Amino acid sequence: MDPLSGIISLLHPHDCVAAGFDAAGDWSIQFEAHEGLKCNAVIHGACWIQVEGEDAVHLTAGDCVILPRGRPFRLSARPTRMGEDAQVLYSPVRHGGTAVYGAGGEFFMSGARFLLSGPQAGPLLRGLPPLIVLRASPESEALRWTLERIMAELREAQPGSTLSVTHLSHLLLLQVMRGHLASGAATGPGWIAALSDPRIAPAVEAMHDDPAQNWTVEDLAAVAGQSRTSFAVRFKAVTDRSPIEYLTEWRMLLAAERLRNGRTPVARIAADIGYTSESAFGVAFKRVMGHAPRQFAKRSGATD
Repeated sequence: MDPLSGIISLLHPHDCVAAGFDAAGDWSIQFEAHEGLKCNAVIHGACWIQVEGEDAVHLTAGDCVILPRGRPFRLSARPTRMGEDAQVLYSPVRHGGTAVYGAGGEFFMSGARFLLSGPQAGPLLRGLPPLIVLRASPESEALRWTLERIMAELREAQPGSTLSVTHLSHLLLLQVMRGHLASGAATGPGWIAALSDPRIAPAVEAMHDDPAQNWTVEDLAAVAGQSRTSFAVRFKAVTDRSPIEYLTEWRMLLAAERLRNGRTPVARIAADIGYTSESAFGVAFKRVMGHAPRQFAKRSGATD
């Protein structure tokens, strides 16, 4: 499994809600802080979006925005400091429906919000900016289609809709990350920056492909085609952790996923990710995840 697929598979979207927004005139709406990840696509018209603490950004038809940090934000027909309460505007709208401001008809946006469960969400979304903008492109068109399908599934509630929305949410996450990687936009330290950096990406791919391998910094530097020192310095600068720290964190995230499922003994999980000693695995897991493996499994509702 390639790194991006592996990472997305550890994010578990749930409690998805979606709605459209149809507006006209000099409109402005204010969204409060939110949990989870929000994604919006401009279908027609234009607007401004301003995330708290950031500059306002102009959006036009075909553009998509993603808000992974949960900060308050404002959508408006023109830059403004005020906005009507979005919660009031959307409160009468059913799943997959459309909120209308004024007579509507001049601007339309579709959007979805879903929660991400599990302790993996925080580390895996680390490094994402508070606002990701994907300008009109084939990638944003695909993302927009996914949003529209989520809205339709929620609105029509046909047999299988729950599973369909779950898979569509995974697809949306994948499209978001693909688009962000392809855009080359600046990002904070983390796996996203690592995959974007051609000098260390081969080593990251190797660790994700075979996490149980007894990797050394020298091995990974060779995979990346660099000297040990150059590779280690570059890796730390891009990810804010050493190669072995990164490998350990990835192993623990994989272990956490299997512990949540509760179907595999701890000793087997330890061996499968490269630990010959269950006790050594337990120490590493507690250091990274904050709980001993069995305690983590119990807190996650699983049994060993």
